[in-house]
Amino acid sequence: MAAVRLALPARRCSRLAAQAMAAVDLEALKKQTGYRAVDDFVKSGMIVGLGTGSTAKYAVDRVAEKLKSGELKDVVGIPTSERTKQQAEELGVPLTTLNDITSQVDVAIDGADAVDPGFNLVKG
Repeated sequence: MAAVRLALPARRCSRLAAQAMAAVDLEALKKQTGYRAVDDFVKSGMIVGLGTGSTAKYAVDRVAEKLKSGELKDVVGIPTSERTKQQAEELGVPLTTLNDITSQVDVAIDGADAVDPGFNLVKG
């Protein structure tokens, strides 16, 4: 059986490899950030705002993981979108709404949409 070899110019290969590595690194950073937010700020008994987006998705994953393991107890989430609501329900995270709580949200986890030149995070 003859081997088939696809040849791309070296410069193009390097650029494609760099783009692939950047995508992998960015996704790893998003996961690390989402997990760290939960690990550092979410405690048992809290009402947690669950944001939407590629980084907040990992925070929802982490809340579910810690609830399942018993590391967190009595955490209730308030999703900011239907997509987050669906994800949390599928993962077994108890949910409520702002209209149904009698106290304040303890912490909300969401990503920034932009960062201005002064390093202020911008939402919306």
